[in-house]
Amino acid sequence: MKDLKIGIKSWEESTKETSDMLRKFDQGIFPEQAIERVYFHDFKTLLRYLTPKRLVLLEELHKAGPMSVLALAKLLRRSYKNVYDDVSALLTAGLIERDERKRVCVPWHEIETTLKLAI
Repeated sequence: MKDLKIGIKSWEESTKETSDMLRKFDQGIFPEQAIERVYFHDFKTLLRYLTPKRLVLLEELHKAGPMSVLALAKLLRRSYKNVYDDVSALLTAGLIERDERKRVCVPWHEIETTLKLAI
């Protein structure tokens, strides 16, 4: 399993971070553990993707392991359409993935979120 860092960064900040990482790779400096990152432009956008029901979905899917969207809807006792819509949004944001059998899964051991209250 991998770790995921979620944050709010501008395009410029995100590009600079990527450039810094690539420069370190070119110098042969590699992190001990790879941490994947997902950044949102602002807090409103983050909250649009990470609703309370989607956080429950992430937690339950992480506990249960890979499964179909239908099985996940049954586990959550929610309508298939609503779970499908949430899964689609979380896939788009990079917060869940599909495995080799096309089941949805949460491949993260830990998700760390950083929020800046002031710039």
